[in-house]
Amino acid sequence: MKMMSGKVAAAAALLLAQHVAWAADSVDEAREALQTQEDDVTQEKNLEEVFQAAEKQYSLLPSGQMSLNFSANYNYYRDDRIDIAIDENTGNISRFRIEQDAQHAFSSSLSLDYGIWNNLTFNTRLPVSYKYDTEKDVSQAALGDVSFGLRFQPFPVKPGAMNTTLYTTLSTPTGDSPYELNVREEVSSGSGYYSVGAGLSVSKVIDPVVLFGSLGYTYAFDVSGLNQVRGGEILTDVSPGDSLNFSMGLAYSLSYEVSLSASYQQSYNFETDFIFEDYTASSEDSTSSVVNTSLGLRTSSNRIVNLSFGFGLTEDSPDVLLGISMPIDFSGLKPGA
Repeated sequence: MKMMSGKVAAAAALLLAQHVAWAADSVDEAREALQTQEDDVTQEKNLEEVFQAAEKQYSLLPSGQMSLNFSANYNYYRDDRIDIAIDENTGNISRFRIEQDAQHAFSSSLSLDYGIWNNLTFNTRLPVSYKYDTEKDVSQAALGDVSFGLRFQPFPVKPGAMNTTLYTTLSTPTGDSPYELNVREEVSSGSGYYSVGAGLSVSKVIDPVVLFGSLGYTYAFDVSGLNQVRGGEILTDVSPGDSLNFSMGLAYSLSYEVSLSASYQQSYNFETDFIFEDYTASSEDSTSSVVNTSLGLRTSSNRIVNLSFGFGLTEDSPDVLLGISMPIDFSGLKPGA
């Protein structure tokens, strides 16, 4: 093989360094964008509505009632990255190593639901996260992105018929933005941009099995006015890619109090454009696919505790997911209490 000239080698080194930096940034962006968001229809929401639908005309909260739910989750990510450097004078590879990066993410959230009508429920979610990155040796606890949503059930629940719920959400960038921190020394707790999502979820009871699924789309708003150093360049604007998500699964009722469920969830994130002072870079499309299992325990007539375990199927997915969700009794705060 012929030796590259100094200019060609320098250009190749610059392009390769930029490509490695973009690849690393893309992985981090995928992690943030493809984690389960509030606008994704979770397995727990579907199970809760299914249980309630057996006893009510509508499976959402009755008008004027409130509920407070607590959830805690653990996600583990593992990733291998290539760190390579090329000598500008000789064109030879001066450094080649594989960096092993792992990230532990603990998150918890409080979700408040309020029944506006019998078939319309308002929801707001307050998340708090703790992350530890082994490669950066950095840990951080911070507020996440606060979200607001509406769930609407257009038709009353009928025995044997399909139950349909429409939903919409607004996510606000209240968490630490990945575009306003030192990417080599800090970790983010939020997406850094506003997003609006909408979709529908359906379920059908075929005793003793319940089939459910969902489909949703999220539009992400652009971020401008940035001044972040990435790979020796200044990042000024970001155009986050929209995302399309769907899920499907089934729940099997072992008894009135216990159910088991399994689901498949997939989220496809379109490419993100990173606008620097001198050029524009784009990340690749990314896909997160997760298989999840859940144990639902009915502890009272209107209370369900969920324990979940899942694992990712793609490189952009968490390797391990653990979760628990449960309602919090705050009857003293309810109207008329």
